[in-house]
Amino acid sequence: MHVSQMDCEPPFLETYKTLVQKHVEDSKNIDSSSLLERSGELPLIDLGRLNGERDECVKEIAEAASKWGFFQVVNHGISQELLERLQFEQKKLFYQPFINKSAQVNLSSLSAKSYRWGNPFATNLRQLSWSEAFHFSPTDISRMDQHQCLRLSLEAFTTRMFPLAESLAEILTCKLMNTKSNYFQENCLPKSSFIRLNRYPSCPISSKVHGLLPHSDTSFLTIVHQGHVRGLQLMKDGKWVDVKPNPQALVVNIGDFFQAFSNGVYKSIQHRVVAAEKAERFSIAFFYCPSEEAIIESQINPATYRKFTLREYRQQTEKDVKQTGDKVGLSRFLHS
Repeated sequence: MHVSQMDCEPPFLETYKTLVQKHVEDSKNIDSSSLLERSGELPLIDLGRLNGERDECVKEIAEAASKWGFFQVVNHGISQELLERLQFEQKKLFYQPFINKSAQVNLSSLSAKSYRWGNPFATNLRQLSWSEAFHFSPTDISRMDQHQCLRLSLEAFTTRMFPLAESLAEILTCKLMNTKSNYFQENCLPKSSFIRLNRYPSCPISSKVHGLLPHSDTSFLTIVHQGHVRGLQLMKDGKWVDVKPNPQALVVNIGDFFQAFSNGVYKSIQHRVVAAEKAERFSIAFFYCPSEEAIIESQINPATYRKFTLREYRQQTEKDVKQTGDKVGLSRFLHS
């Protein structure tokens, strides 16, 4: 690393000084322990069984999607070597000086706001995410001429991750409707997916802030490689469950669009990342999304949600975040 650790850190304490002072004596710490169950063992599904025990494997995937909204997969076709190579490139990217990241120096070809950190709309510490991220579209990745190794790793990752997501989406839809559907091949193209590289720096006030705010995902499916460090938690039966990392597995979760598409059969579950107290944490997330104008509507009647497009959903989310500091999500699209 050519820069000091301090040079690469976002200025959280300095930027959010007022919020820190305002809440430093606040007794209402985040409910990290009070609602926390023991570590949760997510359903673990061996995708290799799709070749020999397909019906049973499909049943397990659908059950996990409806009961948990989350599951882990092994034999997923993404090599450990590729995941390790990508994490190495990810660290190089995050370990640049903060001033370069925030100004997107050497990253001028990327979309505006590719680099994100904190929460500019936070009005109290519990709305602050102690993390930084790079959010890439496939178009962004194709333009990364100054980061060739990162570009090649991201392209290889996307090339393998997209068919995995599409296959899981089709399996879940076939189980839901008892028939094959062309919806995903027609509406969820590689160019409408996204990749997000996350870093959670160690935090001196980790009991008072989140690493990533509780949220559900604006996607059909999200697939995450979370490395070795704990931090991911999901809401199950009213309690936060700590997801134990499994370096061999990828974590799959149902997004808001699949909950609407399945009329609530598959659950888009609130999840969060707790702030890192000592060890920094990295993760890589792939968001399987429809095109901007694709119609998202329930495949089961009577429909709980009215039909909408990704564009409408994003616009509503941006409006809600600006007004409330948080995403409201699917409840905005319930049938009146």
